[in-house]
Amino acid sequence: QVQLVESGGGLVQPGGSLNLSCAASGNIFRLDATAWYRQAPGKQRELVAGYTGDGSTNYVASVKGRFTISRDNAKNTVYLQMNNMKPEDTAVYYCNAHILALNRRLYAYWGQGTQVTVSS
Repeated sequence: QVQLVESGGGLVQPGGSLNLSCAASGNIFRLDATAWYRQAPGKQRELVAGYTGDGSTNYVASVKGRFTISRDNAKNTVYLQMNNMKPEDTAVYYCNAHILALNRRLYAYWGQGTQVTVSS
């Protein structure tokens, strides 16, 4: 079994920055594809930024140039650096990770979510 623990959410003013972390622990051989999603009240969950298994990244148009996804494979941790934040970035942010387990089978996991609020 694997646990994903997210941290770094909170309240920030427009134009400010936050750095989210998602640390994976447990039955892990290595991380495969990982991503950050978000869900605002009354809206569907949407993909914000993704890191594919081959190392390429992709972003939803609304965050391009402001958000950066990265990861530290040695620490099994994924990050989302959010700069120049806007009120419309307010949402619960979720980490999603595809993990190759010690038995070499691939499993998908979700974090518990962390609240991000952008407001003056």
